[in-house]
Amino acid sequence: MINLDKNISFIWRNKDKETQIETLIKLRKFCKENGRKFYISNDIKLAIKIDANGVYIPSTNKNLNFILIKSKKKFKILGSAHNLKEIKIKELQNVEEIFLSPLFKSKKNSQLNLYKYLNLKRSTFLKDISLGGINETNIKKLGFLKPSGFAAISYFDKKKGP
Repeated sequence: MINLDKNISFIWRNKDKETQIETLIKLRKFCKENGRKFYISNDIKLAIKIDANGVYIPSTNKNLNFILIKSKKKFKILGSAHNLKEIKIKELQNVEEIFLSPLFKSKKNSQLNLYKYLNLKRSTFLKDISLGGINETNIKKLGFLKPSGFAAISYFDKKKGP
């Protein structure tokens, strides 16, 4: 049983193998039953097909051709960026909220640091979501940044219930 705050949404990012539609439908159903949002990474057509809440467009996707596909009223486009150039691309992709990362140093990445993060945040009108290296020690620093939200895998992984 996972015991997480009800405001937590899920993004399906399956980079390694083909996704089974049945699996996504089950996850979408779970999210709806538990009052959570469910997003599909990098595939707007699939997100619309399974009636997800929206799509997540990673920083590596620079394609501007998909922006006309959005057809649902409450369909949200999320994106990620690591620098000003990527932020401007996400704005052209009609992203509504943007993950700015990596905020803190992690095993895989170096960090933006608080000052670079604030400069990126000020360069866009998009709602910002802090991402990268967030843990129980540095989460208090988010109060200084005042993001619209934050995302963290290892932080929430440690919050699992019994």
